[in-house]
Amino acid sequence: MLESTVAAIRPLDEAAMAAARELQGRLTKPAGSLGALEPLSVRLAGLAGTCPPPLPEPAAVAIFAGDHGVHAQGVTPWPQEVTAQMIGNFLAGGAVVNAFARQAGASVTVVDVGVATPFPADPAADPAGPRLIAANVRPGTRDLTVTAALTRDEARAAVETGIRVAGELVDAGAGILLTGDMGIGNTTPAAALIAAFTGVDPAAATGRGTGVDDETYARKVGVVRAALDRHAPDPADPLGVLATVGGLEHAALAGLVLGAAARRVPVLLDGVIAVSAALAAAAFAPDAVGAMVAGHRSAEPGATAALRHLGLDPLIDLGLRLGEGTGALLALPVVTGAVRVLHEVATFDSAGVAEK
Repeated sequence: MLESTVAAIRPLDEAAMAAARELQGRLTKPAGSLGALEPLSVRLAGLAGTCPPPLPEPAAVAIFAGDHGVHAQGVTPWPQEVTAQMIGNFLAGGAVVNAFARQAGASVTVVDVGVATPFPADPAADPAGPRLIAANVRPGTRDLTVTAALTRDEARAAVETGIRVAGELVDAGAGILLTGDMGIGNTTPAAALIAAFTGVDPAAATGRGTGVDDETYARKVGVVRAALDRHAPDPADPLGVLATVGGLEHAALAGLVLGAAARRVPVLLDGVIAVSAALAAAAFAPDAVGAMVAGHRSAEPGATAALRHLGLDPLIDLGLRLGEGTGALLALPVVTGAVRVLHEVATFDSAGVAEK
């Protein structure tokens, strides 16, 4: 499945992008006055292969959840059980991502790809609310400072879970996919992935995650550096990088991006976990970047390094560092607005407005 998905990813359609640029030039506004929205609309036309591109709706958030063996190294003060507890909160509709999804009219799908703590299904869950997909590859990764976090087969299984989820959501009618994540300790493997794929120093890739103190932060940087020294991951081997220093949710998110790109559907990236996964997706298939839209600039420093490497500019910058898909949801109206302009704004000729 991974190889066939990668083979299906193609470059953006140049003719559709040229048509979108030409249309932007005829709309009743000064050229370039919509700033970053104009090249975004052009890129989405190239992804869809038509101008104007389809409106990016309905929106579907996919939250991939997993736990991490590196938690044992004291990289976060939060107990690992919180991952499973937050899944219950997502399914009950009580998390920030749920509030933002209701505001945006987006569906929420939670995917257990590697949670270590068992959690009961909620028999009172709203059938019309968030849904859970059970796709646990293994109950959390191994400690990446001691051994590879995953085997290559486990990493592949997680990537292909993301591909399958992307296909299911698109087949159900989703016009845009939004990345979400949950996993206590997951900013540590994200930093390792970012350093591995971009070449930046581990200190520049590592942030404070949930807000750790100076001592924990220094330990976290040391853990990332030790993992990279131990495994020496090769960025030309993205599956190997995911296996040695990644997480199950990171691998699944990479698969979601690849699945969306193969189906020519945009994927709106959230924060540092999402962009670390996007680096892996781009290493599998460079043309997958054409499907990526950077929702926001995470407060985690590694996110900026990853976005720079991908050549993506974030749509909003609010100092967010929550994850879950929250930043992507806040950016969703910006993406929709960029496309709606091509559908609904009159041209100078049709409106009888004089040009300069």
